[in-house]
Amino acid sequence: MAQILDGKIMSAEIKAEIKAEIERGNLKVGLAVVLVGGDPASRIYVDWKKKDCAECGIESFEYVLPENVEQSELLSLIDKLNADKNIHGILIQQPLPKQIDVLAANERINPLKDVDAFHAENTGRIMTGDYRLTACTPAGVMEMLKRADISVAGKDCVVVGRSNIVGKPMAMMLLHEHGTVTICHSRTQNLSEICKRADILVAAIGKANFITADFVKNGAVVIDVGMNRGEGKKVYGDVDYEAVEPLASYITPVPGGVGPMTRAMLMLNTLTAKKLQS
Repeated sequence: MAQILDGKIMSAEIKAEIKAEIERGNLKVGLAVVLVGGDPASRIYVDWKKKDCAECGIESFEYVLPENVEQSELLSLIDKLNADKNIHGILIQQPLPKQIDVLAANERINPLKDVDAFHAENTGRIMTGDYRLTACTPAGVMEMLKRADISVAGKDCVVVGRSNIVGKPMAMMLLHEHGTVTICHSRTQNLSEICKRADILVAAIGKANFITADFVKNGAVVIDVGMNRGEGKKVYGDVDYEAVEPLASYITPVPGGVGPMTRAMLMLNTLTAKKLQS
Protein backbone atom coordinates (compact mmCIF):
# COMPACT_ATOMS: atom_id res chain seq x y z
CA MET A 1 0.00 0.00 0.00
CA ALA A 2 1.36 3.39 -1.01
CA GLN A 3 2.20 6.16 1.40
CA ILE A 4 0.09 9.25 0.73
CA LEU A 5 1.91 12.48 -0.09
CA ASP A 6 -0.51 14.84 1.62
CA GLY A 7 -0.31 18.27 0.01
CA LYS A 8 -2.68 19.79 2.56
CA ILE A 9 -0.38 18.99 5.48
CA MET A 10 2.82 20.01 3.66
CA SER A 11 1.35 23.25 2.29
CA ALA A 12 0.12 24.21 5.77
CA GLU A 13 3.69 23.75 7.06
CA ILE A 14 5.10 25.93 4.26
CA LYS A 15 2.53 28.69 4.83
CA ALA A 16 3.29 28.65 8.58
CA GLU A 17 7.02 29.01 7.78
CA ILE A 18 6.30 31.95 5.44
CA LYS A 19 4.13 33.64 8.06
CA ALA A 20 6.83 33.21 10.72
CA GLU A 21 9.48 34.73 8.44
CA ILE A 22 7.26 37.69 7.53
CA GLU A 23 6.47 38.34 11.21
CA ARG A 24 10.09 37.89 12.29
CA GLY A 25 11.29 40.45 9.76
CA ASN A 26 8.24 42.71 10.17
CA LEU A 27 7.93 42.59 6.38
CA LYS A 28 5.26 44.18 4.22
CA VAL A 29 4.56 41.84 1.31
CA GLY A 30 1.92 42.46 -1.36
CA LEU A 31 0.47 40.25 -4.12
CA ALA A 32 -1.69 41.64 -6.93
CA VAL A 33 -4.09 39.21 -8.60
CA VAL A 34 -5.66 40.29 -11.90
CA LEU A 35 -8.89 38.57 -12.93
CA VAL A 36 -10.26 39.16 -16.44
CA GLY A 37 -13.91 38.27 -16.97
CA GLY A 38 -16.25 36.21 -14.82
CA ASP A 39 -15.12 32.60 -15.27
CA PRO A 40 -16.53 30.78 -12.19
CA ALA A 41 -13.52 28.44 -11.81
CA SER A 42 -11.10 31.39 -12.02
CA ARG A 43 -13.13 33.21 -9.37
CA ILE A 44 -12.77 30.21 -7.04
CA TYR A 45 -9.00 30.04 -7.64
CA VAL A 46 -8.59 33.77 -6.95
CA ASP A 47 -10.55 33.45 -3.70
CA TRP A 48 -8.33 30.55 -2.62
CA LYS A 49 -5.23 32.65 -3.30
CA LYS A 50 -6.62 35.54 -1.25
CA LYS A 51 -7.23 33.09 1.61
CA ASP A 52 -3.66 31.80 1.31
CA CYS A 53 -2.35 35.38 1.45
CA ALA A 54 -4.32 36.04 4.64
CA GLU A 55 -2.90 32.87 6.24
CA CYS A 56 0.67 33.90 5.37
CA GLY A 57 0.43 37.57 6.35
CA ILE A 58 0.65 38.73 2.73
CA GLU A 59 -1.55 41.63 1.64
CA SER A 60 -3.62 40.77 -1.43
CA PHE A 61 -4.79 43.30 -4.02
CA GLU A 62 -7.48 42.24 -6.47
CA TYR A 63 -8.07 43.84 -9.86
CA VAL A 64 -11.09 42.70 -11.89
CA LEU A 65 -11.33 43.65 -15.56
CA PRO A 66 -14.34 43.01 -17.85
CA GLU A 67 -14.42 40.06 -20.26
CA ASN A 68 -14.20 42.43 -23.27
CA VAL A 69 -11.22 44.42 -21.94
CA GLU A 70 -8.75 45.55 -24.60
CA GLN A 71 -5.15 44.36 -24.58
CA SER A 72 -3.89 47.91 -24.09
CA GLU A 73 -5.90 48.34 -20.89
CA LEU A 74 -4.51 45.13 -19.38
CA LEU A 75 -0.95 46.12 -20.30
CA SER A 76 -1.52 49.56 -18.79
CA LEU A 77 -2.63 47.95 -15.52
CA ILE A 78 0.47 45.73 -15.50
CA ASP A 79 2.66 48.83 -15.98
CA LYS A 80 0.96 50.46 -13.01
CA LEU A 81 1.49 47.37 -10.83
CA ASN A 82 5.14 47.11 -11.93
CA ALA A 83 5.67 50.66 -10.64
CA ASP A 84 3.81 50.16 -7.34
CA LYS A 85 6.30 49.60 -4.50
CA ASN A 86 3.59 48.00 -2.32
CA ILE A 87 3.13 45.23 -4.91
CA HIS A 88 5.87 42.58 -4.89
CA GLY A 89 4.15 39.90 -6.95
CA ILE A 90 1.82 40.10 -9.95
CA LEU A 91 -0.37 37.19 -11.02
CA ILE A 92 -2.71 37.25 -14.02
CA GLN A 93 -5.31 34.52 -13.53
CA GLN A 94 -5.65 32.31 -16.58
CA PRO A 95 -7.37 31.45 -18.87
CA LEU A 96 -7.66 34.86 -20.51
CA PRO A 97 -10.25 35.91 -23.15
CA LYS A 98 -9.29 35.26 -26.78
CA GLN A 99 -8.60 38.94 -27.60
CA ILE A 100 -5.74 38.99 -25.07
CA ASP A 101 -2.23 37.98 -26.14
CA VAL A 102 -1.21 35.85 -23.14
CA LEU A 103 2.49 35.87 -24.06
CA ALA A 104 2.55 39.67 -24.35
CA ALA A 105 0.83 40.01 -20.97
CA ASN A 106 3.32 37.65 -19.30
CA GLU A 107 6.27 39.44 -20.89
CA ARG A 108 5.01 42.84 -19.68
CA ILE A 109 5.35 41.82 -16.01
CA ASN A 110 8.61 42.82 -14.33
CA PRO A 111 10.54 39.50 -14.08
CA LEU A 112 11.22 40.23 -10.39
CA LYS A 113 7.44 40.44 -9.77
CA ASP A 114 6.56 37.46 -11.99
CA VAL A 115 5.43 35.06 -9.25
CA ASP A 116 4.04 32.54 -11.78
CA ALA A 117 7.49 32.43 -13.45
CA PHE A 118 5.97 32.66 -16.93
CA HIS A 119 8.21 35.50 -18.18
CA ALA A 120 10.86 34.35 -20.68
CA GLU A 121 13.66 35.47 -18.34
CA ASN A 122 12.34 33.26 -15.54
CA THR A 123 11.63 30.28 -17.79
CA GLY A 124 15.16 30.66 -19.18
CA ARG A 125 16.59 30.68 -15.66
CA ILE A 126 14.72 27.43 -14.91
CA MET A 127 16.42 25.93 -17.99
CA THR A 128 19.92 26.92 -16.80
CA GLY A 129 19.30 26.10 -13.14
CA ASP A 130 19.98 29.69 -12.03
CA TYR A 131 16.39 30.28 -10.94
CA ARG A 132 15.04 32.75 -8.42
CA LEU A 133 11.31 32.44 -9.06
CA THR A 134 10.05 29.00 -10.04
CA ALA A 135 7.00 27.66 -11.86
CA CYS A 136 4.67 26.97 -8.93
CA THR A 137 3.38 23.48 -9.74
CA PRO A 138 6.76 21.87 -10.54
CA ALA A 139 8.28 23.68 -7.53
CA GLY A 140 5.47 22.25 -5.39
CA VAL A 141 6.25 18.74 -6.64
CA MET A 142 9.97 19.16 -5.89
CA GLU A 143 9.22 20.47 -2.41
CA MET A 144 6.89 17.52 -1.83
CA LEU A 145 9.63 15.04 -2.78
CA LYS A 146 12.13 16.87 -0.58
CA ARG A 147 9.86 16.90 2.49
CA ALA A 148 9.11 13.19 2.03
CA ASP A 149 12.88 12.43 1.79
CA ILE A 150 12.49 11.03 -1.72
CA SER A 151 15.80 11.43 -3.54
CA VAL A 152 15.72 12.22 -7.26
CA ALA A 153 19.42 11.65 -7.95
CA GLY A 154 20.06 8.72 -10.28
CA LYS A 155 16.36 7.86 -10.57
CA ASP A 156 14.48 7.23 -13.81
CA CYS A 157 11.98 10.13 -13.98
CA VAL A 158 9.19 10.24 -16.55
CA VAL A 159 7.09 13.37 -17.07
CA VAL A 160 3.90 12.84 -19.09
CA GLY A 161 3.02 16.27 -20.56
CA ARG A 162 5.10 19.01 -22.19
CA SER A 163 3.28 22.25 -21.30
CA ASN A 164 5.27 25.41 -20.61
CA ILE A 165 3.55 25.69 -17.23
CA VAL A 166 4.19 22.18 -15.88
CA GLY A 167 5.81 19.58 -18.15
CA LYS A 168 8.89 21.43 -19.40
CA PRO A 169 9.88 23.16 -16.12
CA MET A 170 9.13 19.93 -14.22
CA ALA A 171 11.59 18.03 -16.41
CA MET A 172 14.25 20.70 -15.90
CA MET A 173 13.87 20.75 -12.11
CA LEU A 174 14.16 16.95 -11.93
CA LEU A 175 17.23 17.15 -14.18
CA HIS A 176 18.85 19.76 -11.92
CA GLU A 177 18.43 17.29 -9.04
CA HIS A 178 20.32 14.69 -11.10
CA GLY A 179 17.34 12.63 -12.23
CA THR A 180 17.47 10.84 -15.60
CA VAL A 181 14.49 12.46 -17.29
CA THR A 182 12.20 11.44 -20.14
CA ILE A 183 9.44 13.78 -21.36
CA CYS A 184 6.43 12.07 -22.96
CA HIS A 185 3.45 13.60 -24.76
CA SER A 186 0.48 12.84 -27.01
CA ARG A 187 2.67 11.58 -29.87
CA THR A 188 4.99 9.41 -27.79
CA GLN A 189 5.01 5.81 -28.98
CA ASN A 190 4.96 2.91 -26.50
CA LEU A 191 3.94 5.34 -23.76
CA SER A 192 2.96 2.70 -21.21
CA GLU A 193 6.30 0.90 -21.63
CA ILE A 194 8.25 4.12 -21.06
CA CYS A 195 6.19 5.04 -18.01
CA LYS A 196 6.64 1.55 -16.57
CA ARG A 197 10.40 2.20 -16.35
CA ALA A 198 9.90 5.22 -14.10
CA ASP A 199 11.05 5.35 -10.50
CA ILE A 200 9.30 8.74 -10.33
CA LEU A 201 6.29 9.23 -12.62
CA VAL A 202 4.74 12.70 -12.98
CA ALA A 203 1.39 12.75 -14.79
CA ALA A 204 0.50 16.15 -16.24
CA ILE A 205 -1.36 15.23 -19.41
CA GLY A 206 -4.83 16.64 -18.60
CA LYS A 207 -6.83 13.44 -19.20
CA ALA A 208 -8.86 11.93 -16.36
CA ASN A 209 -7.67 8.52 -15.12
CA PHE A 210 -5.32 8.19 -18.12
CA ILE A 211 -2.48 6.55 -16.17
CA THR A 212 -3.63 3.04 -15.28
CA ALA A 213 -1.85 0.13 -13.55
CA ASP A 214 -0.30 -0.84 -16.91
CA PHE A 215 1.80 2.36 -16.80
CA VAL A 216 3.27 1.90 -13.32
CA LYS A 217 5.99 -0.38 -12.02
CA ASN A 218 6.00 -1.75 -8.50
CA GLY A 219 7.42 0.72 -6.00
CA ALA A 220 7.21 3.80 -8.24
CA VAL A 221 6.58 7.27 -6.82
CA VAL A 222 3.46 8.56 -8.62
CA ILE A 223 2.77 12.31 -8.74
CA ASP A 224 -0.61 13.32 -10.18
CA VAL A 225 -0.77 16.91 -11.40
CA GLY A 226 -4.13 16.46 -13.15
CA MET A 227 -7.26 18.43 -12.23
CA ASN A 228 -10.02 17.24 -14.53
CA ARG A 229 -13.61 18.21 -13.78
CA GLY A 230 -16.23 15.50 -14.07
CA GLU A 231 -19.96 15.63 -13.49
CA GLY A 232 -21.04 18.06 -10.82
CA LYS A 233 -18.06 19.31 -8.81
CA LYS A 234 -16.10 16.03 -8.79
CA VAL A 235 -12.43 16.37 -9.72
CA TYR A 236 -10.36 13.56 -11.21
CA GLY A 237 -6.62 13.30 -11.53
CA ASP A 238 -4.67 12.03 -14.53
CA VAL A 239 -3.97 8.83 -12.56
CA ASP A 240 -6.49 6.04 -11.97
CA TYR A 241 -5.89 6.21 -8.22
CA GLU A 242 -7.71 3.02 -7.22
CA ALA A 243 -5.81 0.93 -9.77
CA VAL A 244 -2.37 2.50 -9.25
CA GLU A 245 -2.24 3.02 -5.47
CA PRO A 246 -1.55 -0.68 -4.63
CA LEU A 247 1.53 -0.62 -6.91
CA ALA A 248 3.07 2.69 -5.86
CA SER A 249 5.44 3.35 -2.95
CA TYR A 250 4.19 6.96 -2.72
CA ILE A 251 1.22 8.61 -4.42
CA THR A 252 -0.50 12.01 -4.40
CA PRO A 253 -4.30 12.20 -4.05
CA VAL A 254 -6.55 14.43 -6.16
CA PRO A 255 -7.71 16.72 -4.72
CA GLY A 256 -5.40 17.41 -1.77
CA GLY A 257 -2.06 16.56 -3.35
CA VAL A 258 -0.20 18.83 -5.76
CA GLY A 259 -2.91 21.55 -5.84
CA PRO A 260 -2.33 22.93 -2.32
CA MET A 261 1.44 22.77 -2.89
CA THR A 262 1.11 24.89 -6.06
CA ARG A 263 -0.64 27.59 -4.06
CA ALA A 264 1.91 27.39 -1.23
CA MET A 265 4.75 27.88 -3.71
CA LEU A 266 2.98 30.95 -5.09
CA MET A 267 3.11 32.40 -1.57
CA LEU A 268 6.80 31.45 -1.28
CA ASN A 269 7.53 33.06 -4.66
CA THR A 270 5.82 36.26 -3.46
CA LEU A 271 8.06 36.36 -0.38
CA THR A 272 11.12 35.63 -2.56
CA ALA A 273 10.07 38.43 -4.94
CA LYS A 274 9.89 40.83 -1.97
CA LYS A 275 13.47 39.90 -1.01
CA LEU A 276 14.71 40.28 -4.60
CA GLN A 277 13.21 43.78 -4.82
CA SER A 278 14.66 44.81 -1.46
